[in-house]
Amino acid sequence: MNGYGRGILGLPPVVKNIIMINVLMILAYYAANSVFGIDLNSLLGLYFPKSEQFKPLQIVTHMFMHGGFWHIFFNMYALFIFGPILENVWGPKRFFIFYMVCGLGAAFTHESVIFFQYHHLIQSLTPENLQIVLNEGTAYFHQGKVFTDPDMQSLQILLNTPTVGASGAIFGVLLAFGVLFPNTQLMLLIPPIPIKAKYLVLGYGALELFLAVTQPGSNIAHAAHLGGMLFGYLLIRYWRKTTNTLF
Repeated sequence: MNGYGRGILGLPPVVKNIIMINVLMILAYYAANSVFGIDLNSLLGLYFPKSEQFKPLQIVTHMFMHGGFWHIFFNMYALFIFGPILENVWGPKRFFIFYMVCGLGAAFTHESVIFFQYHHLIQSLTPENLQIVLNEGTAYFHQGKVFTDPDMQSLQILLNTPTVGASGAIFGVLLAFGVLFPNTQLMLLIPPIPIKAKYLVLGYGALELFLAVTQPGSNIAHAAHLGGMLFGYLLIRYWRKTTNTLF
């Protein structure tokens, strides 16, 4: 492995900076909410492009926002465990590219699923009800109100609920570790049994696919997790074809 400069806790620079940015952003989220009553997740989370709250910058900023302590804890813990190994193998530049491609690929996959849900919903609504949702849905939502009609309510929630988190990029990192070090023994926490990295990755992928199909309306963006893994795998395949080594 290449020896790159290490900072706090012996972490290589990209992993260290990603963790620091994510921690700073969740502290800013709590501070802005408690002091100013501002929800940064509503500003920096990713909305569907048809939402009036969508801003192009959210495509990147949503990757550094989280929904709470446990959300960021598990994401950053996984990055802390697997990220340094990959960064020391690939180098900072390639690891950063990989992380961002997985995160953006996850967002693209998630928004593609939302796109199909959106078109299904607008086809099920009358033109009048559709216009009511588009014109008044956001204002009602911010007042804590939702429409009683189930299709109007689903569209209202779809257009006004932001997606936040680094999970897509983290699942890509997990996939990369399983591809590069498939026979490395890992120890699960629950249950506490050893498992090879390749089987852990396959298990996670199968579980996310099952949940994406069976729970399409879940608050957890399972399609984004799959998207992060898919784009990570495609990038690794591309690198293998265009270079002699992944290192």
